[in-house]
Amino acid sequence: MIIRSPYPDVVIPDTSLVPFVLQRAKELHNKTAIVCGATGRSYTYGALADAIYRVAAGLYARGIRKGDVVGIVSPNVPEFPIAFYAAALIGAIPSTVNPIATAEEIGAQFHDSEAICVFTLPALLEKCQVAARLAPTIREIIVFGEAEGAVPMSTLMQHGNEPPHVDIDSANDVAALPYSSGTSGIPKGVMLTHRNLVANLVQPGGQLPLTETDTVIGVLPFFHIYGMVVIMSSALMTGATIVSLPRFELEQFLQVMQDYRVTLAFVVPPIVIALAKHPSVANYNLSALRMVSSGAAPLGEQIAQACADRLKIVVRQGYGLTETSPVTHFHPWNTAVSRHGSVGPMIANTECRIVDSDTGLDVPVGERGELWIRGPQLMKGYFNKPEATAVCMAPDGWFKTGDIAIVDENGWFAIVDRVKELIKYKGLQVAPAELEAVLLSHPSIADAAVIPVPDDEAGEIPKAYIVLRAPLTATDVMAYVAERVSPYKKVRAVAFIDVIPKSPSGKILRRFLVDKERQARAQ
Repeated sequence: MIIRSPYPDVVIPDTSLVPFVLQRAKELHNKTAIVCGATGRSYTYGALADAIYRVAAGLYARGIRKGDVVGIVSPNVPEFPIAFYAAALIGAIPSTVNPIATAEEIGAQFHDSEAICVFTLPALLEKCQVAARLAPTIREIIVFGEAEGAVPMSTLMQHGNEPPHVDIDSANDVAALPYSSGTSGIPKGVMLTHRNLVANLVQPGGQLPLTETDTVIGVLPFFHIYGMVVIMSSALMTGATIVSLPRFELEQFLQVMQDYRVTLAFVVPPIVIALAKHPSVANYNLSALRMVSSGAAPLGEQIAQACADRLKIVVRQGYGLTETSPVTHFHPWNTAVSRHGSVGPMIANTECRIVDSDTGLDVPVGERGELWIRGPQLMKGYFNKPEATAVCMAPDGWFKTGDIAIVDENGWFAIVDRVKELIKYKGLQVAPAELEAVLLSHPSIADAAVIPVPDDEAGEIPKAYIVLRAPLTATDVMAYVAERVSPYKKVRAVAFIDVIPKSPSGKILRRFLVDKERQARAQ
């Protein structure tokens, strides 16, 4: 059974991304578009658009052409959207990376994406230089500011603000290449076209109460699809003001929310938990805040209600994936109906099925099955990985999310489990296979499996099951991994076991370990 959105289809403009996002820049020339909550550095809409066009002209002058991949390794700073949209404006493809990733992880992504150049901060230059040696296609590194051994972004701005016109086929040309682990395995480049991203900016329609009068907190990373589209692109498209923060620190976050009179906060469950429970919240005036929207990981019903009650605001939840640009479901904001354990109905122009993974048949309303999605926001595919694309994309356009869902009689969806084996630590994806490869490089570890375990603050944490060939402590194991991966990927719990359960073909049966963990917690 195909389940269709309860909302009427919306018209998707046939346009490339950047003109669409900047459609109000001239009208709102003197209005603040983005301000750094940590430093106060800001750009008006007029200055932001001018900088985007100047950097685009500079990139073109330095040989960047349509289809070239331009890397961005940066936290949330006001220059991030300048680099991102400047690349997309001339048909190049911005590919974003978590700035706390290791040099090896950054290098691996840029080797895979065939990146030509990289934007970063002076503080991250050395790490990016190490990464560049692992990615032979990278020709230069550009910094926001100045640093020896890198090209200052100001150099790019000396070629005028009229870059050459580049013809863009919005339906087929890629506008962004974020990375996702998909349903399993090592991260893959997700090819999102200009039409994909423009579609997802218009699909929420009236469900997303974002206007030019709003001030939005930009603490979720712009390198992540949620921050990239739902915050950065949506806010700029509507003429709102973004207050960016390079990282989440609770006291600074609350101070900025108070000082800038933030009205909308798009966050992840750990931040909702802090807003609902942390005593420091009472020390700040958050009276301007009218809505909190949570995504990237499931938000518990009790926490959502506790946050709503404490701050006397609307708390809503949504659902999406990198592969869907990202939003597919969202609680309507302008209704008294709010099922906090649900991710809401589908947004416009979106269809879903709930499918039995074993039989491929649709399941009845109220029963569990894998969520399949179809709509104009669905990615073109994984970069240079047709086999991986074929695994998750059905021939008739359905994307197999790997998430287990239930839909009720009113068309509201709840995400209840995962077929896929990704771990969601504070909304960030951690691939078990990646951590297992690190663990197996230790000479004292004979075999290993990594699973997600629930955690009140993080949502999930990685737990390693280890088969030893020589003595090791849990502390030894965690320290070994911590030295080799980004901080959010660290193994945070360890259990020793005699044998890792596997199928006859050698595939790790992580589900057995997940069930074992659940049984132990239930006792």
